[in-house]
Amino acid sequence: IFTDPILMCGPLVAEYLSIPSVYFLRGFPCGMDSAATQCPSPPSYVPRLFLDNSDSMTFSQRVKNMLVHLLELFYCKPLYVNFEELAYEVFKKKVTATELLSRGSFWLMRYDFVFEFPRPVMPNMAFIGGINCAQKK
Repeated sequence: IFTDPILMCGPLVAEYLSIPSVYFLRGFPCGMDSAATQCPSPPSYVPRLFLDNSDSMTFSQRVKNMLVHLLELFYCKPLYVNFEELAYEVFKKKVTATELLSRGSFWLMRYDFVFEFPRPVMPNMAFIGGINCAQKK
């Protein structure tokens, strides 16, 4: 299944049908893409989303980055509670959103190192640049 994993329907269907899934995404909230792929994402090196930090941060930026990382543990959990309940009904076992995402075969990341910061990646992740369907003016 070729899907955007944000809505979580694609990963659920792929797991239910036991078929491979390819994820196509721009960014994932709360660093779940890094957690699902077991990609290293230390808060002292990888800036959190929406902070506008680069990979070379000052000490105060690193502290702020770490605080946002810790806050994500609390405010991101409720985002996927309904999905995890649905997954429990379908599979009859407790499964987290991160566990389900970790079964993805390949991740096509719409990042571009020209406009973004460099970060660690796993072998099943590929950067394909900022593909956009909007027409230019």
